[in-house]
Formats: sequence, C-alpha cells, structure tokens
Amino acid sequence: VQLQASGGGLVQAGGSLRLSCAASGFTFGTYAMGWFRQAPGKEREFVAQIRRNGGNTYYADSVKGRFTISRDNVKKTVYLQMNSLKPEDTANYYCAALAYYSDFEPSRGIYWGQGTLVTVSS
Repeated sequence: VQLQASGGGLVQAGGSLRLSCAASGFTFGTYAMGWFRQAPGKEREFVAQIRRNGGNTYYADSVKGRFTISRDNVKKTVYLQMNSLKPEDTANYYCAALAYYSDFEPSRGIYWGQGTLVTVSS
C-alpha cells in the first residue's frame, strides 16, 4: 500500500494550494478517503473526508468553506483544494484511506501516506 502526497509548499496568507495524493496497492475506489494535518507541537487533526464514490464530503469546521476535497477513481488520486489560506493552516498534511465514511463525524485512517508540508506566511 502506498499513498504519495504532493503539492505542499510556502504560500502567503490568502493564497491557494492544491494537494494531491496518489494511491496504489489497494482497491482505491472501495475506500472513503480523507485528509488530516499535524502542526508542530500539536496533535494530528481531521481536515476532510470523501465517500468512495465522491458523492458526499464532510469537513472540519475550521476549513469549511475554504477547502474542497475531491477524488478521481480512475487516476486513484484524492485532492485537497485549499483557498483563503491562513497562518494557522500551517502543518504537515496527510492523506489516508478510511475505515468508513460518515456525514457526522471524522472517520479513522487505515492506510496512511507520508506528509506534505504546507507553510502559510502572514
């Protein structure tokens, strides 16, 4: 199993980034997928998740309206479009294949990728 995240970098506050996570080694289309993040000195936190067919999404309140999760099951890739970035969005961002999808609570990761660092300057 491999989840390869990319797209992180340094951006000014108010800017945008698009993260990608390419999957291999498992049946991508049968899993809900999610993004999590971990800031320096803080615990990992949930960001967003998407149902396996892409029909439903669920977001953390802190990113709702600014971030959009999407997926392409043909390309076996999940994306996170991040707009209106704030300094508090600075973190390592991780994608994960999830145990289940919910419209009401964050799921838990089964397979994890390596992080991609997002730094937002003020």
